[in-house]
Amino acid sequence: MSDEPVVSEELKSLLNIEFGPEVYEIEKGMVRKFAEAVDDPNPAWQQSAPPTFAAALVPAGLLHKLFNVRTPLTRLLNGASELEYFHPIRVGDVISVTAKLTRLRQMEGKEGPTLFMFTEVTYTNQRGEVAVKGKNTYIKY
Repeated sequence: MSDEPVVSEELKSLLNIEFGPEVYEIEKGMVRKFAEAVDDPNPAWQQSAPPTFAAALVPAGLLHKLFNVRTPLTRLLNGASELEYFHPIRVGDVISVTAKLTRLRQMEGKEGPTLFMFTEVTYTNQRGEVAVKGKNTYIKY
């Protein structure tokens, strides 16, 4: 393994910086395709999105930075995802997604250093209502 630090200054500089908003227009076809992908034929998904749909609205700006930041760790896992719902996401909604890296934690694992990156994501609809809040943990090792 290189002498390069696992938690670089570049990575630290991303802490608590809000990325976005990234805007998604929720179309019937995208909801239908998601429901098919998770094998959920419930007819309710004709007008509203299934519960895990928000996870498909990716905060790409932050994730691109996190996944491509310079670090000697090359493997990546999605360690955990939590979604808290306040309003349903419906066909026709316009959802703005903002995200930030809230915490970094380095630990020693069986195979060497392991980095935990904690993020928070907010999904806001066109009425300014927070529809969903998410927390994610990404692991580099």
